[in-house]
Amino acid sequence: MPSPLVAKAFLRELFSTRTAERRPEPDLVMDAPDKVEAYTRAGREDGVMQALYLYNCAQIAEVIKPGDTVVDLGCGPATQLGMVARLNPDIQFIGVDLSDEMLNKAHTYTRKQGLSNIQFRQEDITRLSSFPDNSVDAFMSTVVLHHLPDTQALEQTFMQIDRILKPGGGLYLVDFGHLKSEQSIRDFAYQYADRQAELFTLDYLYSLQAAFWPDDFKHLYQKHLSARGVFYQTFMMAIKSPARRKTPEHLNQQLRQIHSAMPDYHQTDINDLINFFRLGGLKCNPLTIRANRAAALLTP
Repeated sequence: MPSPLVAKAFLRELFSTRTAERRPEPDLVMDAPDKVEAYTRAGREDGVMQALYLYNCAQIAEVIKPGDTVVDLGCGPATQLGMVARLNPDIQFIGVDLSDEMLNKAHTYTRKQGLSNIQFRQEDITRLSSFPDNSVDAFMSTVVLHHLPDTQALEQTFMQIDRILKPGGGLYLVDFGHLKSEQSIRDFAYQYADRQAELFTLDYLYSLQAAFWPDDFKHLYQKHLSARGVFYQTFMMAIKSPARRKTPEHLNQQLRQIHSAMPDYHQTDINDLINFFRLGGLKCNPLTIRANRAAALLTP
């Protein structure tokens, strides 16, 4: 069963008309040290984003394989990237971000994690001028694209992905979809206000307000990336290529162990993600198995 907040928002979005507006974020590049520090601290693996990080790891695992070079667009402080790289040590990753301060945090974090399969580049994801055509095996990007100022920048990013990605390459892009109701936006933004820094709550609010409308996102997907993967939509949006491997059982076990160790409220979060993406057609096989087992244990 979905959480009460998600169920209420789902019904509101289903029956309401569009009243919210897209508002680009106040700062395109997060370079202010205090903002970066607060965002980084709240957004680490054990923070409020824990469920989404794990969900993304499970999805990304199916579109990457040993020997690949994988680019993470908008890697930020490398929390998501570090988790994916740690679980896939036989794959090389390149984290791309425009912010000096974020990349400094990313370097420090991955060094402390002892990760040797990541390098970083400071670059604009709408240009990616250092990457030749057909030079990358897979792309990933997790809740970053809403930072772009407009649909023109989003289109330029999709064009660069299509230019650089090898034929048959892997792709997993996920981001917020703009909600129709401003009340739904605020409900989601403030659901963890008592467990995180105020700056992180405000950043989440700004991110939801800056999310692209699903129709615009889907139109640009159809124009540039429809041959690369499938578009999925619920409260969030994803573009995912066909699986390029069957996720190894040892990796499935690691994902399930992380899931099992989560506190109850993150268990609820990830089950919401699994269920609502599944309604949009996107399955999450390793975690679905774990979630179904947990649900069976709770059923009288």
